[in-house]
Amino acid sequence: MTILILNGPNLNMLGIREPEVYGNQTYTELEQTLNDYAKQINITVDIKQSNYEGVLIDLLHYAHTHFDAVILNPGALTHYSYSIYDAINSIAVPVVEVHLSDPSTRESFRHLSVIETACLKTFKGKGFQSYIEALKYLKEEGLKQ
Repeated sequence: MTILILNGPNLNMLGIREPEVYGNQTYTELEQTLNDYAKQINITVDIKQSNYEGVLIDLLHYAHTHFDAVILNPGALTHYSYSIYDAINSIAVPVVEVHLSDPSTRESFRHLSVIETACLKTFKGKGFQSYIEALKYLKEEGLKQ
């Protein structure tokens, strides 16, 4: 099983940006955590980050023929990117939405996820553990759906 993990705008700033919300761990530590866990459960992950919506859309399109599933943390694009919603709906691989924080407990503009209905499931509010739960879910259940 091969899973593309896509991270959107500002996630490269983990450990620097709003540590009271996102914690002190860095993006490099997130990558290491995910690579280590993927090895434990015998899956392959390819982790990408972009601050550009179009790059994320191109990578979702690429996933259609190159990956078994996608874990997507679109950052703030979650709340208004119908282009990402359309890209998810245009591919035949399952996409799971992930957030480090719980957007529903933050500013009101973060309460809406325009991509949620296009995704198989959402994991949020548990920091790096949100990604781990998404990987475990895809390994155990996600591809059966």
